[in-house]
Amino acid sequence: MTTRSKSAVFRHIEDLQGARPWGALLDAGTGVKSIRWVSGLETERWTAVTGASGDAQRVSDEVQEAKRPQDQILVGNWADGRLLKGDGYDTVLADYLLGAVEGFAPFFQPYLFARLRPLTRGVLYMIGVEPYVPADHPTSTADRLVWEIGRYRDACLLLTGGLPYREYPSRWVVDQLQRAAFKVGDVKRFPIRYKAHFVKTQIDLCRPGLERLADRTLADALIARGEALRADAIDVIKTEGALRSGYDYVVAAEPV
Repeated sequence: MTTRSKSAVFRHIEDLQGARPWGALLDAGTGVKSIRWVSGLETERWTAVTGASGDAQRVSDEVQEAKRPQDQILVGNWADGRLLKGDGYDTVLADYLLGAVEGFAPFFQPYLFARLRPLTRGVLYMIGVEPYVPADHPTSTADRLVWEIGRYRDACLLLTGGLPYREYPSRWVVDQLQRAAFKVGDVKRFPIRYKAHFVKTQIDLCRPGLERLADRTLADALIARGEALRADAIDVIKTEGALRSGYDYVVAAEPV
């Protein structure tokens, strides 16, 4: 769940793709940023899958003019074996899908790549973020703030009945792809520069659940903690330009 520019990650994928046609493309964990990029590629067709109807509407609004008759947006869960059964794609994009799966199919991550394997005719591009929440207490100001925001977000989600994202390291992804009969061809990490949008979305994500919490003393204390984190992070961003912390990664793999 990071904020990062298209240029570093998607341009790297375009470089890896080279002259290979995009063909039929599956955006397996679609969102506004990924579909904006996908809809601008020279594809034969694309399919965008999300687990949430609200996200599907936002994606649909984003590509209202670019969407062609052969393109489709689906609401589905990858734990459902019937989803896109028998279909196949030349290019598969999994943009932060691994972390998001936890909210829709808890504990399904070890099976995700095996699930995508029959759908992948050409190449799979996996985008993720190196985990930062379970790390030891960081020492730098930026690392500490990102760590505290992540732990605050996850604690609030669990307390109010939700499920947090569960990110996995790139080395785990490589191992799981190989187990699922993929050959890993490229792994690259990209330093992250968190901006104010990241801080806002992470803190605001907690607010609706906290507003419904019966224990108002606890809820008010957590809301105040979130606002304090917001203020501290924004102050650093104003001074330093961003919270420089952690890494995104791209893993490219092809079916064996």
